[in-house]
Amino acid sequence: MADFQTKYFTMTESDAVEYAKTRLNFFDADAELSCKEIGDGNLNYVFRVVDEKNNKSIIIKQAGPVARISDEFKVSPDRNRIESEILALQNELAPGFVPKMYQYDPIMNCTAMEDLSDYEIMRTALIKHKKFPLFADHISTFMVNTLLFTSDVVMNHKEKKELVKKFTNPELCEITEDLVYTEPFYDCPRNDVFEGSKEFVREYIWNDQKLAFETAKLKFEFMTNAQSLIHGDLHTGSIFVKEDSTKVIDPEFAFYGPAGYDVGNVIANLIFAYANGLFTIEDENEKKEYLSYIEDTIRDVIDQFTEKFKIAWDEKVTEQVAKQPGFKEYYLDSILQDTSAVCGLELCRRIIGIAHVKDITSITDADKRAKAEKICLIAGKTFILNRDSIRQGKDFVKVLQDAIKEV
Repeated sequence: MADFQTKYFTMTESDAVEYAKTRLNFFDADAELSCKEIGDGNLNYVFRVVDEKNNKSIIIKQAGPVARISDEFKVSPDRNRIESEILALQNELAPGFVPKMYQYDPIMNCTAMEDLSDYEIMRTALIKHKKFPLFADHISTFMVNTLLFTSDVVMNHKEKKELVKKFTNPELCEITEDLVYTEPFYDCPRNDVFEGSKEFVREYIWNDQKLAFETAKLKFEFMTNAQSLIHGDLHTGSIFVKEDSTKVIDPEFAFYGPAGYDVGNVIANLIFAYANGLFTIEDENEKKEYLSYIEDTIRDVIDQFTEKFKIAWDEKVTEQVAKQPGFKEYYLDSILQDTSAVCGLELCRRIIGIAHVKDITSITDADKRAKAEKICLIAGKTFILNRDSIRQGKDFVKVLQDAIKEV
């Protein structure tokens, strides 16, 4: 019998079954358990344990000692503690938008949480060109509540600083600093560039000194701006969806950083979905309808976030100087500027860097994939360089449309 109480080890499927039986007070005594490892991310092992007899299931998520994407990344298993505590806090701030947490185990570095198997990973669903008309409303509410309500504008300053200390996350922040802000913008050996895009990347991205200067500024803003408790990895692979429900998962990259980081990630990954639909949907009417849905969703995420943020500000603000006329607009403007910048960074790093997205890699025609990548890079560079003037949902859509015209 495995020893789960004294020393950490990476679990197998059979270990996860035994763990569920002996360490979790979840399944019935007569449970007949089976397990499958379903993790397809870059960092963790995710086990789905099922009791078919009593129709119950649970997810056990274990943090490994190195990243699955590459053993070059040594990552602290403490990220599992951060994830469990972040999910509990997010459920208080934005009830119903994250999975239920059942248990955190500091020895095995794992969490037990609600099984969302009746949901679908949003990236997978969007590659199938499914539509979720309530998503913009759901995700904008989640972001306003988790970002504004954890800021100095609303929180007691000492309590907020305690959270900054509690959720300091240096190992995973270093991954972001390297993979998002640094490596995509020079010819880094660790980059993984599609052959059909290499020359374009070299000329359009790596040889642009102005872009390199702007991304350097953005990197230091990311490292020093402890504005809000951000999710830190809020892409469509970290979101479960149903037609009437949205659940945000995997907040292990969470720390206190610029609020626009989360919003920009959402928008960039909607653009990846758009690029996939543009080059994989053959029926023109179906394509037009799907692309129109993505454009509407991009507009709505930005505009609903903006409107809800203003309303929540007026209702929740506690900091005296934040009530000065014009300060709300100034503060929100800085978030939207960061949103544009991070959207651009994410578009570039997922094309150039080591961590790609299936929206693009699943485009099997090499010429079409190269075009899709060029659109993302053109839009990405524009979002970074023109971040001072991109504020409304229509502005984000226009950047995308203009990039398409250039390819």
